[in-house]
Amino acid sequence: MKLGKWVRVALVAAPFLTGCGDFWQAPSSSSSTTCTTDCSTATSGDFYILNSGTTPQILGESITSGTTLTALSGSPWTAESTPYAMGMSPSGNYLYVSTIAGVYVYPVTSGSLGTAVQVSQDVAALAIQVDTSGTWLIEALQATSGVTLAAVPLNSSTGADNGTELTQSYSVANGSVQNGKMAISPDDKYVFVALGAGGTIVVPFNASATGTTNPFDATGTVVKVANTNAEALSVAVDPSGDLFYIGETNADSAGTSGALFAYLYSSLGGASLTAATGSPIASGGLAPNAILPTSSGYVYVANGQGTGTAGNISSFAVTSSGSTYSIAAGSTITTGVGTQPYALAEDSSSTFVIAINSLGNPYLSWYTFDSTTPGKLDAQSTANTGSSPVAIVAP
Repeated sequence: MKLGKWVRVALVAAPFLTGCGDFWQAPSSSSSTTCTTDCSTATSGDFYILNSGTTPQILGESITSGTTLTALSGSPWTAESTPYAMGMSPSGNYLYVSTIAGVYVYPVTSGSLGTAVQVSQDVAALAIQVDTSGTWLIEALQATSGVTLAAVPLNSSTGADNGTELTQSYSVANGSVQNGKMAISPDDKYVFVALGAGGTIVVPFNASATGTTNPFDATGTVVKVANTNAEALSVAVDPSGDLFYIGETNADSAGTSGALFAYLYSSLGGASLTAATGSPIASGGLAPNAILPTSSGYVYVANGQGTGTAGNISSFAVTSSGSTYSIAAGSTITTGVGTQPYALAEDSSSTFVIAINSLGNPYLSWYTFDSTTPGKLDAQSTANTGSSPVAIVAP
């Protein structure tokens, strides 16, 4: 489907909001000069950065010897048009990029991208993901009164579309799709989309649907923002499938902190959501733009602190005892973090956490997990990889 001129696009989340309820302690802060200690010599898996600057590009990179950024063969590649978001098939064989000219797939061979093929004509897919089966490309499109979800069936052999696109619209007051802020549960049963002032919508999804059967339920659950003037900027699901997370602005009375909300995944579909003990918890900054649950058992949040101030990355420990889950603040790192950190990724070797910063200074930074202090990140290096990055994926 094609959406018209009323589409609203917000490439950078607004970090200046106010709130109520001073009910926590922020994470402790730690920073040091980039890679003066705990310098890694490891090599990362491949990863891709989507830039929406004057010349929209896709960059393929890897990290060698811990601190050296190395371009993949053929990188950079020109994007088909001004881009919004990016997603990767579970196999790592296909990279999907949504643009104002539609959604395109790039075959991936030994890290290099091949010729792009259009898989959807949707011009406002502000967030995209591929489900864990590789069967569906899920798109979140801005609608006049909320969000439209689209499911494009995929050919597993080519990555291209393989049938009729199916859609379902949801009316959400003040709903504004946040660029790239969508998640699919590991069991493919739910799709989560951050909708700014409209909160976060959670929609039941049936990956086994075939033919003209719509894989989306007709209704979804809206998790409303907790405070007046707050915005849901980010959403993520733990790889274990035990918890899901929402990042909101405007979480305390002074308007000086965002919040990380952690909910039990098992409570979806019930009368109300069950929060983890300690949730909500201060995110560590004004604007929790990205949430990254990692293989280390820690959750990381990239926080903006305003358009002229460097942001930070805060860590949170998640523990469980039976069916009871708790979340607690860890450490916060500012080294190498640019203005408005916007997205995070963990590389395939589970060695590096990689951050892109939408306003630069620098545009790219990467970190390793500290070997002695759980949850702590060690800064390795930074790079300027082109203006206005909007997405990063690490297959």
